[in-house]
Amino acid sequence: MLLQGKVALITGAASARGIGRATAATFAAQGARVIILDLDESAARDAAASLGDGHLGLAANVADEGQAQQAVARVIEHFGRLDVLVNNAGITQPLKTLDIRGGDYDKVLDVSLRGTLLMSQAAIPHMREQKSGSIVCMSSVSAQRGGGIFGGPHYSAAKAGVLGLAKAMARELGPDQVRVNSIAPGLIHTDITGGLLQDERRHAIIEGIPLGRLGSAQDVANAALFLASDLSSYLTGITLDVNGGMLIH
Repeated sequence: MLLQGKVALITGAASARGIGRATAATFAAQGARVIILDLDESAARDAAASLGDGHLGLAANVADEGQAQQAVARVIEHFGRLDVLVNNAGITQPLKTLDIRGGDYDKVLDVSLRGTLLMSQAAIPHMREQKSGSIVCMSSVSAQRGGGIFGGPHYSAAKAGVLGLAKAMARELGPDQVRVNSIAPGLIHTDITGGLLQDERRHAIIEGIPLGRLGSAQDVANAALFLASDLSSYLTGITLDVNGGMLIH
């Protein structure tokens, strides 16, 4: 198993049909002890329990420094180490440029970008001490192609910021044998996107995807497994596109 003996923390992973939950299940199946972190403690605990014995569900707001530090401290207290952090938590808003208010900007940037930084800051000292670790940051094809699907420009900016942050952390943490990589999913069929896609628009989008289908949460989970495991031991600072060919560059 690819993650046997590893401890993996995944943020925003309580939603039943989301990318985070699929990643948690995939990691658990590959031998990892998984911590599901979400705003809803009850949902996080239920999600962790669904993975089987030995997993943990915790509540935290990733955009709150104290809560991020406390969550990682609880992981270390419970498991004694942290090998993998998946910065998956994020929110989107389908707003146009002139409709974005300060509160909208703060909400989206805080979770996707600030949350990625704060959770990484909490995890890095422990990974440095171990001289090993993998941080996986969830960006989006929206950051690369300039939006145009669901998220507004502030969402594209947040996800582009994630790419820059991950690359800079990869360069800084390489000497400590802590790898930092990003995933840029295309249009993935989840609870969120499923409710927003009308059949006509779905067909139009699929026509622009060379592989001829929307992505699944499992597609992204498989990419996260690759980056979390030793299969990618010589990869750091990369952006792994999981978009079916929607953007080829």
